[in-house]
Amino acid sequence: MLKVDGIDVYYGNIHALKEVSLDVKQGEIVTLIGANGAGKTTLLKTISGLLNPKKGSITFDGVSIDGKQTQWIVKKGISQVPEGRRVFAAMSVEENLELGAYLRRDKQEIKKDFEKVYELFPRLLERRKQASGTLSGGEQQMLAMGRALMARPRLLLLDEPSMGLAPLLVKTIFHIIQEINSTGTTIMLVEQNANMALSIAHRAYVIETGRVVLHGAAEELRASEQVKMAYLGGH
Repeated sequence: MLKVDGIDVYYGNIHALKEVSLDVKQGEIVTLIGANGAGKTTLLKTISGLLNPKKGSITFDGVSIDGKQTQWIVKKGISQVPEGRRVFAAMSVEENLELGAYLRRDKQEIKKDFEKVYELFPRLLERRKQASGTLSGGEQQMLAMGRALMARPRLLLLDEPSMGLAPLLVKTIFHIIQEINSTGTTIMLVEQNANMALSIAHRAYVIETGRVVLHGAAEELRASEQVKMAYLGGH
């Protein structure tokens, strides 16, 4: 479904991604793990069209998407849930969700998707008229995910969904990610909580200083001594 082939990405003079290649097959959850600053967010931003690769190519369903505008990429079926949630604080929950569907014109289907989002996240239904800035961190994370789903993505990019959340909420969010995947949405997950990410993913890539250094089945990487020492707290 998604193929990233040998991309190089720079921030000014900083070489942030070095010949990164990976692929995501339809229906999978693929996770990217790595330390802070390894290049994980940069990769998601490049797939979303927020950054352009200097070299290499990105294709989605066989169509080249590198260098294309972000809204064109969203229309094609890729949505991103950004790191730090980025909800529109002064707007209500409902208005934030509406914004997720801003490129769509199929009113009846949008209505159905509202219902689906409220089914996945009942808390959002209770808070739908509330200003998003007044929600808890966990509720804002649910809203950011719901907003991305309103675009009806075929591939959902999730950037650090568990960041700053209490352990119990982290479990809830990961359970919902699995639910979203089970309804047919393919997921690419960037996550600091490597243990949780590997427990729900099909495959995983490890990124270190802008390079992919390991990849394989999630269970294999979870059992690997190298991954345990570096990312799973040595146990």
